[in-house]
Amino acid sequence: MNTLTDEQLLQEHRRGRSERFELLVRRYSQELFRFAYRLLGSPAAAEDIVQETFLQVHLSMERFDVSRRFRPWVFTIAANKARDYLRSQKRRPEVPLDAVADGSSDGGASFSDLLSGRSVGPAVALEREERSSRVRQLVEQLPLHLKEVLVLGYYHGFAYKEMANVLDVPIGTIKSRLHSAVAKMGDLISSLEPEEDELANR
Repeated sequence: MNTLTDEQLLQEHRRGRSERFELLVRRYSQELFRFAYRLLGSPAAAEDIVQETFLQVHLSMERFDVSRRFRPWVFTIAANKARDYLRSQKRRPEVPLDAVADGSSDGGASFSDLLSGRSVGPAVALEREERSSRVRQLVEQLPLHLKEVLVLGYYHGFAYKEMANVLDVPIGTIKSRLHSAVAKMGDLISSLEPEEDELANR
């Protein structure tokens, strides 16, 4: 038997097959946890976001158009729940950005690799490891609207149109935010170089 699509699982859940919803939860809980954790920096908050997201999926399932893709929809719900959480905190989160795990954890490259255009091989692996914690600290400085596009695009593989749907903004805004985020990260990473050179020359 062929594996059912997300949309087919949701449709069968609508018909009363609750085990199909459990399959959706298993498919997406880890990825949604990583997404929320990267934005919020708190495992407890991320876990809450995942639970609230699936509750909302269940409550809203009758309104979902199964001719559309489930994945962008569930990420939209998770993004909205994360924003609600941040608003409830009435301050910017303190994000240690283990929240942004390095690329090996789920197939992506680190920001330093993406921004420098280098492939990841043995020659740069040590450098990447040494710089990863500092890069995470730099990502922490980005505002949420820039962090969202970086996380969705680089770590979860969303295309421009999908990111626009998830964040409910025009594609042009997505491109502008991504350009701004990458440029800001490039500037911040470049600012590390003089410090590294100074330390190396001591």
